[in-house]
Amino acid sequence: MYTKLIQDFLNRQDYINVIPRAALIDMDGTLYDSMPSHARAWQRMMAEVGIELPVEDFFRYEGRTGASTINILFRKAFGRDATEQEVKDLYRRKTELFAALDPVKPMPGAAEMLGFLEQIGIKRVLVTGSGQSSLLNRLNEDFPGAFALDMRVTSRDVTKGKPAPEPYFKGMELADVKPNECIVIDNAPLGVESGHASGAFTIGVTTGPIATEELKEAGADIVFPSMHDLADALPLLVYGLITTSRNYN
Repeated sequence: MYTKLIQDFLNRQDYINVIPRAALIDMDGTLYDSMPSHARAWQRMMAEVGIELPVEDFFRYEGRTGASTINILFRKAFGRDATEQEVKDLYRRKTELFAALDPVKPMPGAAEMLGFLEQIGIKRVLVTGSGQSSLLNRLNEDFPGAFALDMRVTSRDVTKGKPAPEPYFKGMELADVKPNECIVIDNAPLGVESGHASGAFTIGVTTGPIATEELKEAGADIVFPSMHDLADALPLLVYGLITTSRNYN
């Protein structure tokens, strides 16, 4: 079923095989249905400093570190980067606004996806552009045992966040795998671009207002319309990756 797109991926990357040993997984919008709350918090925080933008705009910054997002918006509005103190104060304010909203829920289908990966022995590595403890501290409660503390990459661990490939390279390093030994799962164009640039087979999931075509244009090798759809398709997709790789010359 997936033979053609997997062969296209092998051709593009000049790989002989793909044997998934690790899954590098985004958090916001992938494991948690948190992006609407993040977007509202960003919008309200930026409005407080005189930057007025539609809430939908903030979905396209998903995956960047907080400092990167703040600096992009400051350059557009004020023609300069924010100071280190401004970044610290503004991100703290954004975190406060996010925490004041209703608690976000795990994304439907995420637990099933993680359970299948555990069942077949694929390592699970968190790769998020967030450093927000309100969700990071919930991972063990909502997804027990899914992400060991030494299998997490956050905004604190990278110099260049998504869309640069560094976050996913860091995830590969933690899992001790090569790009052709892992898959990336992300819901945002910047995250998909990061995964694609890392050389991993990159799965996009449309869990918000971002269109399927935007994820494909960012480099997704395949896109699913929901985490439930990904969870349902993942056994066949992983099987296809393994068997197509073995038969490909």
